Amino acid sequence: MTDYRYPKAKRLLKPDEFKSVFNQPLFKIHNSHFMAFAYDSKNEQARLGMAITKKRIPRAVARNTIKRIIREQFRHRHPQLPALDLVFILKKSTKALSNDQMRQEIDEILAKVISKQRRNLATKTQI
Repeated sequence: MTDYRYPKAKRLLKPDEFKSVFNQPLFKIHNSHFMAFAYDSKNEQARLGMAITKKRIPRAVARNTIKRIIREQFRHRHPQLPALDLVFILKKSTKALSNDQMRQEIDEILAKVISKQRRNLATKTQI
């Protein structure tokens, strides 16, 4: 049975963990509202971090909603995700997006992460 929990082991918690992702990303994936930085994790599973700033989303309720949606999509995609550290940032305000549209954009990014990492692994095995 698949484990859909979101324990601390699946989260980026320390500033140093975020710095390594931002300073040396393996790759970046973005769409109109979100950007994800991926870093080769030393763990056996994917971990998630979020940097949703007050500058982009001034209301705490809206920031928390965005974080909740990102966590939920990550939780559902986690069994398919490679062992990477992922950090999501917001490129611009999501005021015009519905929750379903946000879910769709985040899911697109996660799908791209999965396919990009599969391609990276395929090229490494061919070399």
